Amino acid sequence: MQEPEFAQTQSKETTVPEINSQTGTITKLQPPVQSQEEWRKYGEQVSDFLATLPDYVGNFFNQYKQPLVSVGLIVAAIVAVKVLLAVLDALNDIPLVAPTFELIGIGYSAWFVYRYLLKASTREELTNEITTLKSQVVGQDGSEI
Repeated sequence: MQEPEFAQTQSKETTVPEINSQTGTITKLQPPVQSQEEWRKYGEQVSDFLATLPDYVGNFFNQYKQPLVSVGLIVAAIVAVKVLLAVLDALNDIPLVAPTFELIGIGYSAWFVYRYLLKASTREELTNEITTLKSQVVGQDGSEI
């Protein structure tokens, strides 16, 4: 089986060769003919869209400012929690760090029980501190709670 010989010709047009599977010959596809006016029309449409895009984005943000901020805060909180958990997981892999943190937690819990929960006067002090903190966060008077 012999391969057919093809002569190369130089042309100013850019064409894509296509191989005919039945005859084994190569045919050249002609580039699609589109006038400059069509391309100019498409360019103007894209240019108009890009010119009005900042106005559309600004109006969208002004209209949906509160939900966008809320969604942004929720996403930021989720990312912060994931980063915190990754850092704690990395610290847990270091030898002697996890048991040290457990001892610190047990010590703080024992101090908290001794300081605030054993006597009635200190429990009342703790209740007052919690009520004050709650009223500062919520913004309500402590007597309503």
